[in-house]
Amino acid sequence: MLRIGVDVGGTNTDGVLIDVSRLRDSTRGVLAHYKSATTPDVSTGIENAVRRVLELAAVPPSQVSSVSIGTTAFINAVLERDARRLAKVAVIRLCGPYTRQCPPFIDFPKRLRALTEGHIGYVDGGFEIDGREILPLNESQIVEQCRIIQEKGLKNIVLSGIYSPLDNEGKHELTAKGIIERELGRAVNVVCSRDVGQVGLLERENASILNASILTFAQRTIGGFQAAMRALALDCPLFLTQNDGTLTTAAAAARLPIRTFASGPTNSMRGAAFLAGLDVDDKAVAGERKSTIVVDVGGTTCDVGVLLPSGFPRQAASFIEVGGVRTNFAMADVQSIALGGGSIVREVQTEKGMRVTVGPESVGHNITRDARVFGGSALTASDLVVASGRAEFGDKANVSSLSSEIITLGMQRVKKLLEGIIDKMKTSPEDVTVLLVGGGSIVAPDELAGVKEIVRPPFFSVANAVGAAMAKVAGEIDTIEFLAGRDIHTVVEGIKERAIQKAIASGADPETTKVVEVINLPVQYVTNEATRIIVKAAGDLSPQNVASLEDGLVSSPEEVNGVEGEKTLASESAVVEEAEREVNIDAYKPTVLENKTWKLSELDLEWIAEGCGVLGTGGGGSPYPPFLMARQALRDGKDIIVVDPDYTPETDVFIRCSFMGSPSVSSERLQGGDEIPSSARALMKYLGISDFTGSISEEIGGGNGIQPMIVAAEMGKTVLDCDLMGRAYPNMYQTLPGAYDIPNGLWPCAISDGVGNTLVLPAARNAKAVEDILRVVTTEMGSKSGVSMAPLNRKTCVDYGVPHSVSQAWRIGRAIALCRKHNNLKGIPKAILELQNGACLFIGKIIDVQREVRKGFTWGKVTIVPLQEEEEEDTASEPSFTLPVRPDDKLVIPFQNENLYAYIESATGEKTIHVTVPDLITVLDSQNGAALGTPDYRYGLRVTVIALAGHPSWTTTSEGLACGGPEAFGLANVPFTPIAKYRDPRSVIKEYERRE
Repeated sequence: MLRIGVDVGGTNTDGVLIDVSRLRDSTRGVLAHYKSATTPDVSTGIENAVRRVLELAAVPPSQVSSVSIGTTAFINAVLERDARRLAKVAVIRLCGPYTRQCPPFIDFPKRLRALTEGHIGYVDGGFEIDGREILPLNESQIVEQCRIIQEKGLKNIVLSGIYSPLDNEGKHELTAKGIIERELGRAVNVVCSRDVGQVGLLERENASILNASILTFAQRTIGGFQAAMRALALDCPLFLTQNDGTLTTAAAAARLPIRTFASGPTNSMRGAAFLAGLDVDDKAVAGERKSTIVVDVGGTTCDVGVLLPSGFPRQAASFIEVGGVRTNFAMADVQSIALGGGSIVREVQTEKGMRVTVGPESVGHNITRDARVFGGSALTASDLVVASGRAEFGDKANVSSLSSEIITLGMQRVKKLLEGIIDKMKTSPEDVTVLLVGGGSIVAPDELAGVKEIVRPPFFSVANAVGAAMAKVAGEIDTIEFLAGRDIHTVVEGIKERAIQKAIASGADPETTKVVEVINLPVQYVTNEATRIIVKAAGDLSPQNVASLEDGLVSSPEEVNGVEGEKTLASESAVVEEAEREVNIDAYKPTVLENKTWKLSELDLEWIAEGCGVLGTGGGGSPYPPFLMARQALRDGKDIIVVDPDYTPETDVFIRCSFMGSPSVSSERLQGGDEIPSSARALMKYLGISDFTGSISEEIGGGNGIQPMIVAAEMGKTVLDCDLMGRAYPNMYQTLPGAYDIPNGLWPCAISDGVGNTLVLPAARNAKAVEDILRVVTTEMGSKSGVSMAPLNRKTCVDYGVPHSVSQAWRIGRAIALCRKHNNLKGIPKAILELQNGACLFIGKIIDVQREVRKGFTWGKVTIVPLQEEEEEDTASEPSFTLPVRPDDKLVIPFQNENLYAYIESATGEKTIHVTVPDLITVLDSQNGAALGTPDYRYGLRVTVIALAGHPSWTTTSEGLACGGPEAFGLANVPFTPIAKYRDPRSVIKEYERRE
């Protein structure tokens, strides 16, 4: 059986012809390969490459059994925001009363939103995390939406239902799709979000919108591929490669082109593994193969990815940005550095002597003109390789005058760059096998630290096309199961069988199809043992199944041959918006009104959200969704007004608001806007209170630090520049009113799900009972509820709170933003510590993370080691350690959702605790300065650990320490020693108020 693989890159289109019956040969069955220039219409370049490999192998087209293509054409249409290729989209949410505070397109860049937003509609439907309907589907509502969409002339429609990926029977999205096609005809394109992404409503919906917007272009492009095949007399099936390294039919790709967005790096990784024979070695057969790192070095950049033991690439983090839009469709985790064969080499004099840099500038595809060995004037990495005698090409005489010092230092720099990026991609300290491919791979040395073996496979220059030709067929099931009273092994085995059958139905050979990946992810903050289970099965493409797969024409010849015309801009107004002058953050001043109140801007919100992340100490939930909702309130014409407690009457009453529940549910069942107001109204009625001044946060750390602003905007109230914690804690009772057991500190309180279910808790036996009762009820409400605690007057808020914590979050966010703007990322710890006393504890990389979910909380610890001198990217501005650290010391941070304490462990096992709760321990990403949540910890991340002084109400009294200190987390033998003296935050209003 002969297969053709094609990979379309920005410069070249690679083609390869493989005889599957000769895979055991030294050539791995490769009969011919060819590089053709990529053409503007893509199809012509493909046709040229395929024609040439057929000619080189002297093979008639009739003998080819399949053609597989990997292309970047679809993602480029989004990245370039090409108005010729992006259509407007109608979005219908199946959500009942939820999600309205976070509407579709909310985080799209302005120009892309102008290109794609066509209509937004909300209808009944959606599911809870446990599979219950939020509300039944309402056909009349969908019919009404169809009428509006038809009037607007829209053809591409997205259906986005809450927890639709768990709707295995298609009760809502698929049923709604049928109604739409009945009303509007089959000419419309209807995209169900459950087919595009996984759990995470906004990100899945965003991916679905992008998918729908490029559908017409994708259908025309894939039709062009089919036309090229007909021109070559190829009548075999056409496949496209997907982001995860598997195949999809042309017809399926025309429906879900987003799944092919990033197939290039994946094709390269799988092609490298195939050419190196990793699929047939003894360890692979024995099921003992470990992860392998693939390094693809080109002329300008080096791409590095990880192949898992399953043979599939490691997937990137939960959220991927495409064209500035957060999405959650599967994409390989690929990191890139500016290193290639054309990287320019320079000498730099420093205080420590001469230093040689390699990159980031490169001569790129002009290497045969500009490199010295080819008669040019630029000194490149390739010149160093020739001068060192490690390779022979060009004229070595042109580099004979290079000093041995430059050659040595330059090659050392190349080695350091490769070792650094490889280490970042590793998941453990163990040495790994590296597959080296790409035309620029000659610059790589034969030995690298942390690498046990470097494999340079044959035909490495066309590894991407080989990966496309030999891609497998997969089936994946991603679902949430409730394991209370059930055997997990029985549950998983059933899901495995479903995944296998799904792969076979997609064209996989039953004889080779097997389960390649099983992931269990317990859901936090729930009491019903909810667990997300992901199972992937994969097998070789089956010759017998290929014929039965759909492969009809996806576009008519007239559509394929249609003229696109010149690239056009979105619209004049959109371009004007995008070209608006950026805010000068160095000179920015917040708006403080004449009445001494602070009117928040979008930039203020952005900075506050960043600061809330730092104050969250690893927990508190992501501030990103609440930030989007608060920003949307501003864009809808509402105001968010912050008041200073020092300018507010003592008797003014503030309602305490937050959300309780699982972060997993918060990412899917976005709030509708009535959850907290419903609980507030019920509590006020119970207490006989008719009105209140504003809102205050229970915890400033994480997403709950933003919630009072959303409530205030919706209800026309103010926000008090204060909170009742000064950080984030995992339990409801870990607030200062709870710690000091003041009247109305924890009860009465109320919770609501916003759809009619509201509970008022008049009293409780003790503080822990409040947590236990509300947690059980919240689980019954779908594991998310809006909470209102008894209102407190301004005086009590200040006496048992942390004044000016909103101001502090703003200042922290601003400090980080300024450091980023001035490219001073390593100055971020110092900038934060100028706002609150504390210490920069440690700078290093994560080498181990342990996690387990117990009683709804995530417990674990993260281990960090210092960076070695050769790992440091730039030592010039490195902040000094506060702790005395030896090279073999480790910093260990145990956590329970939030970071609990930090200790140094020496090589001899001696442990020295340096900081504990209630002081704040925050881990920053050294690459961008952002605070990391405990779910974000992973091996290889470069991090900076800082500690900030906790509020005296926590740190200096027996009540505070009993509730929020080490003993509160079962650490009775861990003493508390303050990291520093607390510094009162400065009021933004007082600094920027107008003075006569």
